[in-house]
Amino acid sequence: MNPDTAKQPITLRDMGSFHIGGRVVEITGKPMREILFSAGGVPAQIDPNGQYQIEAMYVQYFLPQHRQGKYPLMMWHGGGLTGVTYETTPDGREGWLTMFIRNGWDVYISDAVERGRSGFAPPEIWPDPPLHLTKANPFERFRIGPRAGWNSDPAKREPYPGNQFPVEAYDDFTKQFAPRWTGTNDAVIAAYIALVDKVGPSILMFHSQAGAFGFKVAEARPDLVKALIAIEPAVAGDGALAGRLKNIPTLMVYGDYIERDSRWPHMHRLGLAYAGSLRAASGIVDVVNLPEAGIKGNSHMLMMDRNNAEIAGLIQRWLANKGLAGSNPPIR
Repeated sequence: MNPDTAKQPITLRDMGSFHIGGRVVEITGKPMREILFSAGGVPAQIDPNGQYQIEAMYVQYFLPQHRQGKYPLMMWHGGGLTGVTYETTPDGREGWLTMFIRNGWDVYISDAVERGRSGFAPPEIWPDPPLHLTKANPFERFRIGPRAGWNSDPAKREPYPGNQFPVEAYDDFTKQFAPRWTGTNDAVIAAYIALVDKVGPSILMFHSQAGAFGFKVAEARPDLVKALIAIEPAVAGDGALAGRLKNIPTLMVYGDYIERDSRWPHMHRLGLAYAGSLRAASGIVDVVNLPEAGIKGNSHMLMMDRNNAEIAGLIQRWLANKGLAGSNPPIR
């Protein structure tokens, strides 16, 4: 991305938000409850029986005045996180959201079902308890540093040598963590499919856990998905359905320190195997292992690392090479 562009004001032709997807469920047979909502208030009788609107997804959109991207770009976050992933970095630098808006992309950024501002459900519908991240967990799991390098004292944390994650802002990063459920994938995918159906032909950018969603949405809507940008997908697509994606250019991007982690070597191999399945089905796939491309020190959170603009530029060039960064006339 051009650093001079980042200094310019962002001019939009439109922006807004909406909720999409979800379903209505009905709960019956529950007893009335008396609830005191605040100290000193009057107790209220609550009837939990009735219909509930659940599992809708929150979406924001930003449409630049001078559109250059051929199709809208959707940004889907990973596990335990929200759409904030792509916004301002934890240390206050520009995130991918505005970088791509500045480069003329219509961007749709969302909080997946059961995250952030999206729809939840009563425990009668989602019986399993949510999972919460400790502060220490992503330090190792997101390949910022080894387990032995974690310390509750920020001054004593030891990241991997040369790591690009802004470790001094790690505590601010942990404020973004959101609870997640393990049994909601079908609801998440349904909402993402509804989003693609609403917006129309689009490019999907997805990170980590959202690999389980991005590839499945492409399998379900190959006519509407015009490119896939998989940022360290933790889950790959179904190799048996790879033929459905043969006309969808796909980019996979992986960071550094993968071989030092207990889980990522396996997830990396799954991604490479899936890329092989796509190629065998005559698909167009580019896999970029950043250290091999001379871009070193990246954690799992590529969009937050200090060199996030360099990686965004790599993605922008790939889109341009595929004829997707286009030169559409401005929309007025």
